[in-house]
Amino acid sequence: MKLATWNVNSLNVRLPHVMKWLEENPTDVLCIQETKLTDDKFPAGTIEAAGYHVVYTGQKTYNGVAILSKLPITDVVKNNPKFEDLQQRILAATIDGVRVVCAYVPNGQAVDSDKYEYKMAWLSAFHDWIKEEAAQHPQLAVVGDYNIAPEDRDVHDPAAWEGMVHVSPKERAALTRLLDIGLVDAFRLFEQADKSYSWWDYRGLGFRLNKGLRIDHILLSDALKQRCTACVIDRVPRKWEQPSDHTPVIATFS
Repeated sequence: MKLATWNVNSLNVRLPHVMKWLEENPTDVLCIQETKLTDDKFPAGTIEAAGYHVVYTGQKTYNGVAILSKLPITDVVKNNPKFEDLQQRILAATIDGVRVVCAYVPNGQAVDSDKYEYKMAWLSAFHDWIKEEAAQHPQLAVVGDYNIAPEDRDVHDPAAWEGMVHVSPKERAALTRLLDIGLVDAFRLFEQADKSYSWWDYRGLGFRLNKGLRIDHILLSDALKQRCTACVIDRVPRKWEQPSDHTPVIATFS
Protein backbone atom coordinates (compact mmCIF):
# COMPACT_ATOMS: atom_id res chain seq x y z
CA MET A 1 0.00 0.00 0.00
CA LYS A 2 1.21 3.50 -0.86
CA LEU A 3 -0.14 6.52 0.98
CA ALA A 4 0.73 10.07 -0.11
CA THR A 5 -0.01 13.62 0.99
CA TRP A 6 0.21 16.73 -1.19
CA ASN A 7 -0.81 20.34 -0.70
CA VAL A 8 -1.76 21.19 -4.29
CA ASN A 9 -2.40 24.91 -3.68
CA SER A 10 -5.55 25.01 -5.87
CA LEU A 11 -6.91 21.85 -7.42
CA ASN A 12 -8.50 23.95 -10.15
CA VAL A 13 -5.00 24.90 -11.31
CA ARG A 14 -3.19 21.70 -10.38
CA LEU A 15 -5.67 18.96 -11.41
CA PRO A 16 -3.57 18.07 -14.51
CA HIS A 17 -0.54 17.74 -12.21
CA VAL A 18 -2.42 15.46 -9.84
CA MET A 19 -3.65 13.20 -12.63
CA LYS A 20 -0.21 13.08 -14.26
CA TRP A 21 1.48 12.29 -10.97
CA LEU A 22 -0.97 9.51 -10.14
CA GLU A 23 -0.47 7.99 -13.60
CA GLU A 24 3.30 8.02 -13.19
CA ASN A 25 3.26 7.07 -9.50
CA PRO A 26 0.61 4.43 -8.79
CA THR A 27 -0.68 5.33 -5.33
CA ASP A 28 -3.42 3.64 -3.32
CA VAL A 29 -4.37 6.68 -1.24
CA LEU A 30 -3.66 10.35 -1.91
CA CYS A 31 -4.62 13.03 0.61
CA ILE A 32 -4.66 16.54 -0.80
CA GLN A 33 -4.91 19.93 0.88
CA GLU A 34 -5.79 23.44 -0.27
CA THR A 35 -8.21 22.33 -2.96
CA LYS A 36 -9.71 25.85 -2.78
CA LEU A 37 -12.97 24.65 -4.34
CA THR A 38 -16.57 24.54 -3.19
CA ASP A 39 -17.99 21.03 -3.28
CA ASP A 40 -20.13 21.75 -6.34
CA LYS A 41 -16.97 22.65 -8.29
CA PHE A 42 -14.91 19.62 -7.20
CA PRO A 43 -13.76 17.52 -10.23
CA ALA A 44 -15.05 14.22 -8.84
CA GLY A 45 -15.91 12.88 -12.30
CA THR A 46 -12.37 13.24 -13.63
CA ILE A 47 -10.91 11.57 -10.55
CA GLU A 48 -13.42 8.72 -10.55
CA ALA A 49 -12.82 8.13 -14.26
CA ALA A 50 -9.16 7.49 -13.37
CA GLY A 51 -10.25 4.67 -11.07
CA TYR A 52 -10.36 6.44 -7.71
CA HIS A 53 -13.00 6.74 -5.05
CA VAL A 54 -12.99 10.28 -3.67
CA VAL A 55 -14.39 12.24 -0.72
CA TYR A 56 -13.92 15.95 -0.20
CA THR A 57 -14.97 19.01 1.71
CA GLY A 58 -14.15 22.51 0.55
CA GLN A 59 -14.87 26.20 0.39
CA LYS A 60 -14.27 29.01 -2.06
CA THR A 61 -10.74 30.43 -2.45
CA TYR A 62 -9.25 28.93 0.74
CA ASN A 63 -8.55 25.60 2.45
CA GLY A 64 -10.34 22.41 1.35
CA VAL A 65 -9.21 18.78 1.67
CA ALA A 66 -9.85 15.54 -0.21
CA ILE A 67 -8.98 11.84 -0.03
CA LEU A 68 -8.55 9.81 -3.23
CA SER A 69 -8.40 6.03 -2.91
CA LYS A 70 -8.17 3.00 -5.16
CA LEU A 71 -9.96 1.11 -2.39
CA PRO A 72 -13.45 1.77 -0.97
CA ILE A 73 -13.77 4.64 1.50
CA THR A 74 -15.97 4.27 4.59
CA ASP A 75 -16.79 6.01 7.90
CA VAL A 76 -16.12 9.51 6.60
CA VAL A 77 -15.90 12.39 9.09
CA LYS A 78 -15.62 16.02 8.01
CA ASN A 79 -13.96 18.48 10.37
CA ASN A 80 -13.10 18.06 14.04
CA PRO A 81 -16.18 17.33 16.16
CA LYS A 82 -14.34 18.89 19.11
CA PHE A 83 -13.73 22.25 17.38
CA GLU A 84 -16.39 24.42 15.82
CA ASP A 85 -14.85 25.79 12.65
CA LEU A 86 -16.22 27.12 9.37
CA GLN A 87 -12.88 26.48 7.67
CA GLN A 88 -12.70 23.16 5.84
CA ARG A 89 -9.44 21.62 7.03
CA ILE A 90 -10.01 18.00 8.08
CA LEU A 91 -11.30 14.83 6.46
CA ALA A 92 -11.07 11.37 8.02
CA ALA A 93 -11.97 8.00 6.51
CA THR A 94 -11.30 4.29 6.89
CA ILE A 95 -9.60 2.54 3.96
CA ASP A 96 -8.69 -1.15 4.02
CA GLY A 97 -8.65 -1.15 7.82
CA VAL A 98 -6.50 1.98 8.09
CA ARG A 99 -7.93 5.16 9.60
CA VAL A 100 -6.64 8.02 7.46
CA VAL A 101 -6.88 11.62 8.65
CA CYS A 102 -6.13 14.30 6.05
CA ALA A 103 -5.39 17.65 7.70
CA TYR A 104 -4.53 21.15 6.63
CA VAL A 105 -3.20 22.85 9.75
CA PRO A 106 -3.62 26.65 9.83
CA ASN A 107 -0.64 28.70 8.67
CA GLY A 108 -0.58 31.07 11.64
CA GLN A 109 0.61 34.12 9.66
CA ALA A 110 2.80 35.63 12.40
CA VAL A 111 3.66 34.72 15.98
CA ASP A 112 1.18 36.31 18.44
CA SER A 113 -1.24 37.33 15.68
CA ASP A 114 -4.91 36.38 15.90
CA LYS A 115 -4.29 33.74 13.25
CA TYR A 116 -1.47 32.29 15.34
CA GLU A 117 -3.77 32.04 18.35
CA TYR A 118 -6.34 30.32 16.13
CA LYS A 119 -3.64 27.88 14.99
CA MET A 120 -2.70 27.01 18.56
CA ALA A 121 -6.34 26.53 19.61
CA TRP A 122 -6.91 24.42 16.48
CA LEU A 123 -3.89 22.24 17.26
CA SER A 124 -5.01 21.75 20.88
CA ALA A 125 -8.44 20.55 19.79
CA PHE A 126 -6.86 18.45 17.04
CA HIS A 127 -4.69 16.69 19.64
CA ASP A 128 -7.71 15.87 21.79
CA TRP A 129 -9.62 14.44 18.84
CA ILE A 130 -6.68 12.47 17.43
CA LYS A 131 -6.10 10.96 20.87
CA GLU A 132 -9.63 9.55 20.68
CA GLU A 133 -9.11 8.37 17.10
CA ALA A 134 -5.89 6.60 18.12
CA ALA A 135 -7.72 4.76 20.90
CA GLN A 136 -10.37 3.57 18.45
CA HIS A 137 -8.15 2.82 15.45
CA PRO A 138 -4.87 0.93 16.05
CA GLN A 139 -3.89 1.48 12.40
CA LEU A 140 -3.92 5.28 12.14
CA ALA A 141 -2.23 7.66 9.70
CA VAL A 142 -2.51 11.40 10.34
CA VAL A 143 -1.19 13.14 7.25
CA GLY A 144 -1.13 16.53 5.62
CA ASP A 145 0.33 20.01 5.60
CA TYR A 146 1.12 20.71 9.24
CA ASN A 147 2.70 24.13 8.64
CA ILE A 148 5.29 23.14 11.26
CA ALA A 149 8.93 22.20 10.69
CA PRO A 150 9.67 19.80 13.58
CA GLU A 151 13.39 20.49 14.00
CA ASP A 152 16.09 22.86 12.78
CA ARG A 153 17.27 20.22 10.32
CA ASP A 154 13.88 20.63 8.62
CA VAL A 155 14.64 24.31 7.92
CA HIS A 156 17.07 25.57 5.28
CA ASP A 157 18.28 28.45 7.46
CA PRO A 158 17.21 28.15 11.12
CA ALA A 159 18.75 31.50 12.07
CA ALA A 160 16.79 33.33 9.36
CA TRP A 161 13.55 31.66 10.47
CA GLU A 162 14.03 32.14 14.22
CA GLY A 163 10.97 33.72 15.83
CA MET A 164 8.73 33.06 12.83
CA VAL A 165 5.71 30.84 12.30
CA HIS A 166 6.33 27.20 11.34
CA VAL A 167 9.31 26.98 13.71
CA SER A 168 8.17 28.70 16.92
CA PRO A 169 8.57 26.79 20.19
CA LYS A 170 4.79 26.68 20.80
CA GLU A 171 4.11 25.14 17.37
CA ARG A 172 6.85 22.57 17.75
CA ALA A 173 5.61 21.71 21.25
CA ALA A 174 2.10 21.18 19.85
CA LEU A 175 3.47 18.80 17.22
CA THR A 176 5.50 16.94 19.87
CA ARG A 177 2.37 16.64 21.99
CA LEU A 178 0.61 15.08 19.03
CA LEU A 179 3.46 12.60 18.56
CA ASP A 180 3.33 11.78 22.27
CA ILE A 181 -0.09 10.23 21.70
CA GLY A 182 1.86 7.36 20.17
CA LEU A 183 2.54 8.57 16.63
CA VAL A 184 5.83 8.65 14.74
CA ASP A 185 7.08 10.79 11.87
CA ALA A 186 7.35 8.26 9.01
CA PHE A 187 10.01 10.28 7.21
CA ARG A 188 12.38 9.98 10.18
CA LEU A 189 12.04 6.20 10.38
CA PHE A 190 14.57 5.98 7.55
CA GLU A 191 17.93 7.48 6.68
CA GLN A 192 17.33 10.63 4.63
CA ALA A 193 19.45 13.07 2.69
CA ASP A 194 20.34 16.32 4.43
CA LYS A 195 18.31 19.38 3.48
CA SER A 196 15.19 17.39 2.56
CA TYR A 197 12.19 19.70 2.29
CA SER A 198 8.59 19.52 1.06
CA TRP A 199 7.85 23.26 0.59
CA TRP A 200 9.73 26.07 -1.11
CA ASP A 201 8.68 29.70 -1.44
CA TYR A 202 7.86 30.84 -4.96
CA ARG A 203 9.95 33.95 -4.30
CA GLY A 204 13.71 34.34 -4.28
CA LEU A 205 14.49 31.21 -6.31
CA GLY A 206 13.38 29.19 -3.30
CA PHE A 207 13.26 25.83 -5.03
CA ARG A 208 16.32 26.33 -7.22
CA LEU A 209 18.40 27.27 -4.16
CA ASN A 210 16.68 24.61 -2.01
CA LYS A 211 15.58 27.24 0.51
CA GLY A 212 12.77 25.10 1.88
CA LEU A 213 10.98 23.70 4.90
CA ARG A 214 9.77 20.18 5.69
CA ILE A 215 6.23 20.91 6.84
CA ASP A 216 4.24 18.10 5.16
CA HIS A 217 4.15 14.99 7.31
CA ILE A 218 2.88 11.43 7.54
CA LEU A 219 2.41 10.48 11.20
CA LEU A 220 1.79 6.81 11.99
CA SER A 221 0.52 4.75 14.88
CA ASP A 222 2.78 1.98 16.14
CA ALA A 223 0.85 -0.69 14.23
CA LEU A 224 1.39 1.18 10.95
CA LYS A 225 4.98 2.01 11.85
CA GLN A 226 5.67 -1.73 11.93
CA ARG A 227 4.37 -2.03 8.36
CA CYS A 228 6.12 1.05 6.94
CA THR A 229 8.97 0.14 4.57
CA ALA A 230 9.80 3.55 3.08
CA CYS A 231 8.95 7.25 3.22
CA VAL A 232 10.18 9.70 0.60
CA ILE A 233 9.66 13.22 -0.69
CA ASP A 234 9.09 13.43 -4.46
CA ARG A 235 10.63 16.71 -5.66
CA VAL A 236 9.74 16.13 -9.33
CA PRO A 237 6.33 17.88 -9.43
CA ARG A 238 7.90 21.04 -8.00
CA LYS A 239 9.87 21.27 -11.27
CA TRP A 240 6.77 21.27 -13.46
CA GLU A 241 5.30 24.37 -15.04
CA GLN A 242 3.01 26.29 -12.65
CA PRO A 243 3.75 23.95 -9.73
CA SER A 244 2.33 23.94 -6.25
CA ASP A 245 4.79 25.32 -3.72
CA HIS A 246 4.55 21.92 -1.98
CA THR A 247 5.47 18.49 -3.32
CA PRO A 248 4.21 14.99 -2.43
CA VAL A 249 5.37 12.92 0.53
CA ILE A 250 4.83 9.16 0.11
CA ALA A 251 4.90 6.27 2.60
CA THR A 252 4.95 2.62 1.55
CA PHE A 253 3.54 -0.23 3.66
CA SER A 254 3.89 -3.98 3.54
